[in-house]
Amino acid sequence: MPDLIRCAWTGQDDDLMLAYHDQEWGAPLHGDRPLFELLTLEGAQAGLSWRTVLHRREGYRRVFDGFDLERLAAWTDHDQARALQDEGIIRNRAKVAATVANAQAALATIEEHGSLDAYLWSLVGGQPRVNAFTSMSQLPAETDASKAMSKALKQAGFRFVGPTICYAFMQASGMVNDHTTDCFRFAELTRKD
Repeated sequence: MPDLIRCAWTGQDDDLMLAYHDQEWGAPLHGDRPLFELLTLEGAQAGLSWRTVLHRREGYRRVFDGFDLERLAAWTDHDQARALQDEGIIRNRAKVAATVANAQAALATIEEHGSLDAYLWSLVGGQPRVNAFTSMSQLPAETDASKAMSKALKQAGFRFVGPTICYAFMQASGMVNDHTTDCFRFAELTRKD
């Protein structure tokens, strides 16, 4: 859909980025596994571009056992070393170790709160916040809500969940609608049916 107005960050030359923007980014996401996957990928993005991570998403799914929390939480040092040899992911020792630790933290969170989904959404009041930014320059890198989420996740044992990562996660998972007002997805995601 090249004639549609989209958020400027998508560019116009990458079909995968366009599809991600048009179908996923900013749409409310639910489910323990999908939310854990997204949180992992946002952490993997630290210091990199989303385009780099998105183009490796299938590699992440393959290497990290489809983001199966039980399997991932049981990974050994050998499993982590094996993952670091795979070119399908960004091979960063700290980020791979954080993924395993985060799977363990996610299981503990599920045990305590019933689901990771319910816990994460409770951190933002359970409903998407709709912003009305007219340009990408207005989008913040972090907010009070992302700082609070970061603090709560760190206390729960999660890693690579700083306020900027948490805000990117909130945007991507639809906890906030940060599509610019001229983007066709802004109206789609704010429409009350």
